[in-house]
Amino acid sequence: MTETHRPPAERERTSRTADRRSLGARLGLFYRQVIAELRKVVWPTRSQLITYTAVVLVFVAFIITVVSLLDFGFGYLVLKVFG
Repeated sequence: MTETHRPPAERERTSRTADRRSLGARLGLFYRQVIAELRKVVWPTRSQLITYTAVVLVFVAFIITVVSLLDFGFGYLVLKVFG
């Protein structure tokens, strides 16, 4: 049964039981759950990783260029209006 389908009294009992576990047991459970989730991950191939990295770097360079041009443009306008 999932958590939402359990009666409220049973949910409270389950959560209190989880609170009684020792720190080591809770950390061990967390570690096992992290490992189980990482096994489900579909890792990119080397060529995909290189492609994705190149796309991100090109996009960041483009945004830097746009922001820099806007900054210089507004700076120039402010100097013309107030300077």
